Amino acid sequence: MELGKLLTEQRNPNTLTIDEMSSLDLVTTINREDARVAAAVESALYEIAALVDATVMALTNGGRLIYVGAGTSGRLGVLDASECPPTFGIDPRLVVGVIAGGDHALRHAVEGAEDDAQQGEADMRALGLSADDVVVGIAASGRTPYTLGAMRYARSIGSKVGCIINNPGAEMAKVAHFPIVVLCGPEVVTGSTRMKAGTAQKMVLNMISTATMVRLGKVYENLMIDVAINNQKLRTRALNIICEITGANAATAESALEMHGSVKAAVFALLTGADHATTQTLLAEHDGHLKRALQAFAAMQR
Repeated sequence: MELGKLLTEQRNPNTLTIDEMSSLDLVTTINREDARVAAAVESALYEIAALVDATVMALTNGGRLIYVGAGTSGRLGVLDASECPPTFGIDPRLVVGVIAGGDHALRHAVEGAEDDAQQGEADMRALGLSADDVVVGIAASGRTPYTLGAMRYARSIGSKVGCIINNPGAEMAKVAHFPIVVLCGPEVVTGSTRMKAGTAQKMVLNMISTATMVRLGKVYENLMIDVAINNQKLRTRALNIICEITGANAATAESALEMHGSVKAAVFALLTGADHATTQTLLAEHDGHLKRALQAFAAMQR
């Protein structure tokens, strides 16, 4: 589809006079347009859930989740990937963000990079992409050559492929096993897809990574049970989580964390009275799912 015919390239009738608006009227108008995004994402929930299911299966079987995109879309993928290790305590190699133009493109526009389909394939090859991985292409237009090159290569070797796009009938949706099409309509500033389209992409990425990690046992109730303890704030959060779940005081939580080495293990030991070896064994047997391990321990005591 020609660029000028894309939904995201159309002029928004609600913003034709923004160049005459006061600051308050401008931000009010932007806010009204942004309010449409959540409803647009809601229309794609079944497709998002299907992609989550595929990603859970892939990560359970030793695969990876790989986001790929150019410009704003690529940056959002890298952002979501980079936030997973501290939030969920995972290996940084498990969720990967790839942007056209490489790391330099995170801070500087490398506009020509998005037109290179061969480089998209080459970047997937450089990652050692396999059929165990899930690749998610991100592009408002749904037709970015770099991203399409990566997706087509991924599909050719048997990887599961998803996409997050903001235009109907786009080529990326045809390549993907799991096409997520979020139609937010024309932007406040014509063609500026860092706005509503970018917001929609960020929302969907949050859903994919968060729902996947919850399914993998990285959350207990609604607490970050696998939070990485990399600074004082996160250590305080970890201790607060232990206290919240177990009812222990701060000193007991601190001692348990030191003894067992992780929030999850400390919680298990405090709730069950199990020794370190039993704690580690049961958590490992249940793939790190704290609730399942606790249920198994309770069954053993009957």
